[in-house]
Amino acid sequence: MKYLLDTDHLSMLQRQAGRDFSNLSTRMAHYPLSDFAVSTVTFHEQMLGSHAYINRARNLIDVVKGYAMMTRLVTDFKVLPLISFDASAATTFDQLQSQRMQLAKMDARIAAIALSRGLILLTRNHQDFGKVSGLLIEDWTV
Repeated sequence: MKYLLDTDHLSMLQRQAGRDFSNLSTRMAHYPLSDFAVSTVTFHEQMLGSHAYINRARNLIDVVKGYAMMTRLVTDFKVLPLISFDASAATTFDQLQSQRMQLAKMDARIAAIALSRGLILLTRNHQDFGKVSGLLIEDWTV
């Protein structure tokens, strides 16, 4: 495994539409699927989105749609290996936090997983992840 998909890149693959999706999927096709993984933090972020959708539902149709979104997430996350936020990532996360950089907590956790595993993070979010020293990032949507 060489690449960790950030939530934004994974979302593009899930939507399966647009130029970003086309660029990303074309580039990924040049590599074996075993080169890619997603993090439990990304799973957490997407489940929070489904949960928020369900909580905002104004009728049963929206509730059904929210739970369908949640079910699809479980199915989507069976395709690629799921990398856990483990003790090594937690140590790296603490080091990032001690640097007091302006980075959202979930992004810092994803960065910590990539750094602790020596993975290249695939993301469009260069503004935030670019602050993390030593983190290799690439945007495959361009």
